[in-house]
Amino acid sequence: MARLEERKQILVVDDEPAVCEMLRGFFETKGYGARTAAGGEEALKLIGQARPHAVLLDLCMPGLDGLDTLARIKELNRRIPVVLMTGQGTVGAAVAAMKLGAEDFVAKPIRLAGLLDIVERAAAGGPEESAEQAPLASLASLENLMGSSVAVQKVCGLVAQVAGTSLTVVLHGETGSGKGLVARAIHSLSERAAGRLVRVDCGAIPDTLIESELFGHERGAFTGAVGRNQGYFELAHQGTLFLDEVGNLSEAMMRKLLCALEDRHIYRVGGKDPIAVDIRVIAASNQDLHRLVERGAFRRDLFHRLNEFVIELPALRQRKEDIPFLTERFLASANAELGRSVQAISPKATEILYDYEWPGNVRELRNVIKRAVLLARDVIEPDHVRAASARDCGSRPEIPDPKPAIAQVLQGQWSLKDLTRECVRQVEQSVIAAVLEQTGGNRSKAARILNVDYKTLYYKAKELGH
Repeated sequence: MARLEERKQILVVDDEPAVCEMLRGFFETKGYGARTAAGGEEALKLIGQARPHAVLLDLCMPGLDGLDTLARIKELNRRIPVVLMTGQGTVGAAVAAMKLGAEDFVAKPIRLAGLLDIVERAAAGGPEESAEQAPLASLASLENLMGSSVAVQKVCGLVAQVAGTSLTVVLHGETGSGKGLVARAIHSLSERAAGRLVRVDCGAIPDTLIESELFGHERGAFTGAVGRNQGYFELAHQGTLFLDEVGNLSEAMMRKLLCALEDRHIYRVGGKDPIAVDIRVIAASNQDLHRLVERGAFRRDLFHRLNEFVIELPALRQRKEDIPFLTERFLASANAELGRSVQAISPKATEILYDYEWPGNVRELRNVIKRAVLLARDVIEPDHVRAASARDCGSRPEIPDPKPAIAQVLQGQWSLKDLTRECVRQVEQSVIAAVLEQTGGNRSKAARILNVDYKTLYYKAKELGH
C-alpha cells in the first residue's frame, strides 16, 4: 500500500459521525487517505490546510449547508472535485447544485461499489499546486513570479528587510496586485517558515461567523456547533496569520482582534479558558488604512498595532515593463491548464496589453491571457485579446438608454411592466459586473457590498458568465 503522503486524499463531509467513519474506513481499505469533517466550516479549514483530491459532501447539514459549502470550496480552488451525497427527496436539489460546479452526486443509502467508481473518476486529476500556491524559497522566487521592474525590486528589497524580523507587516495595494504572493514570501523567508501560513479573507466571512472562524468555538456554543473547532489563530500557532482585506472587519471584531494581538491569547466562542497563541501577523488591504482611520472607519488603536512595517504594492499600470514577462508566464500556465499549445503572443497584441490600464491588475492580465489562449490556435493576435478582455473593459455600470424600449411600448410590443423589468435587468447586470470586478471576483464580498444573500448573487453572476 502507498505511503500516506503518496496516496490520493479524500475529504468526507457529513454531520453523521457513523457515516464519516464508515466512509473513512472504506476509502482507506481501497488505498486512499481519508479525512472527515462534521460540517462545512470544518471542511473549509481542512481544505485550507491541505487540498484534497476529491471532496465527498453531504447536501443537507446544519449550519453551513452543502450548497453553501460547495460554493465556498469552488471559491477556494475551483479545481477541487466535489461529489454530493443526497438523501431521499433531495436528488432534484443535487442536480441543480451540479450547476454550481459539483462533479457528480450519489443518493443515500450509498452503494459503496458505485461510490468508489464515481470518486475514482473525480479524483483522477487531483488538485495541482500552481506557482501562486507553492512555497517561495528565495527572493529570486518572488521576482520570478512578479517581474524584474524597478518597482518589483523595491518590493523585494523591503521583503528582504522585514522577513527575518518579528514585525507585523501591512501590505497595501489594489485588488489583484500580488499581496498574497508577498505575504507568502515574507512567511517563507522568516524563521516561522516551518509553521503554517494561514490566510483569512476578512471580506468573505459573514459577520455572524467571523469570531468563531478566527478564534474557534466549543461544542454547543451556538446552533450547529456540534463539536469543538479550532480557529485560524490556533491553526497559525508558531506560524503566520495573514489577515487579507482587514479593513472589512466590523468595529466589534476589530476590538476583539486588538485584544488577541495585545494579549497573545484567545478565547474560543463559548469557552472560558484562555489559549496562548504564538503567531506573526501580516495584514493586507486594498484601501489606505490611514485614510480609513481618519474617516472613523477603522480603529486607530488597531491601526497603530498593525502598522509596524508597510509595503506598498504597485499597480500593474505603474510597472508595465513587467507585462511581457507576466504574459509569457501566464501563457505557459494557461497552455498546461487548458491542454493547448499556443506558442506566442504577437507584437500588436502586446501593444494592446500595454495600452490598457488594467484596473484588475495582474489577476486581470492572467484571466485575459487564459481566455485568449482558449480562443487562439498558434499565436495570440489582437482580436483574441480584445475578445478576451471585452468583459473586463466593459463592465462599468451604465444606465441603459430607454428610447428603443419606449418605441416598442408605443408599437404595442411591450407593456410598461415589460419595459421596467428589462431596464432593471440591464442595470442590475451592469452593477453586479462592476462590483465583481472591484472585488476581484470574490462573490462573498460582492454579496456583502450589494446587500444580497450569497445564493442570489451566485446565480445572477453565473448568468453574466462570472
